[in-house]
Amino acid sequence: MKRILVIGGARALGAAVARRAAKDGYDVVVGARDLAAADILAGELGSTAVRIDLQDESTIAAAAEQLKDGIDHLVMTGSAPHDVRATDLDHDKLVAAFTAKVVGPLLVAKHFAPVLRPTGSVVMFSGVVGWRPGPGSLVKGITNGAVEYAARHLAADLAPVRVNAISPGVIDSGAWDRLGDKKSGLLDKSAAGTLVGRHGETDDIVDAMMWLLRAGFVSGETIHVEGGARHKSA
Repeated sequence: MKRILVIGGARALGAAVARRAAKDGYDVVVGARDLAAADILAGELGSTAVRIDLQDESTIAAAAEQLKDGIDHLVMTGSAPHDVRATDLDHDKLVAAFTAKVVGPLLVAKHFAPVLRPTGSVVMFSGVVGWRPGPGSLVKGITNGAVEYAARHLAADLAPVRVNAISPGVIDSGAWDRLGDKKSGLLDKSAAGTLVGRHGETDDIVDAMMWLLRAGFVSGETIHVEGGARHKSA
């Protein structure tokens, strides 16, 4: 049985990935900063949990030691959004955003490189604002763009372990629930901006991710799962 570690696996997209992987027969390890939440999901799946805080390298190192008998796949879904314009940037939140999306995953690569089996893979998450700038998306756009470059360079550095990124469009994964009544407007606008005429669902992303785990001849790539939004004329 192949083992998969899902970092950020206790909630939202990460939890959906963990559930699908368990359903498909993987030995799932739920990694999260909130170990209590990870334990709850792990109990539901009959799997295990480990504490990993991408802002704290010591937790990454400890998790790698705990899983030193080996893992096949590593999925990182963590983020720390700081959705403000340049004039409102906060230093600590800016650093946290880059750590969650770029620095933390690089430190995961540092500590888990000896743990990953050679036939395994790493999947990182970028996002639509990496290629579509807009007011207030400065930090998210730059960090998501950096993820795509990180996937290319880590693929060369960790070879033969495969490293890829998924770049979702606007997905109704629960991340937008914070918008309240404005959420439906965002989803409608997103649907109108795609070639397929709808916004994304969590399963769209999970389907792509599960394919990447099996795609043994794909490495260093960013897979765009956004309904053709990049190709929709204005």
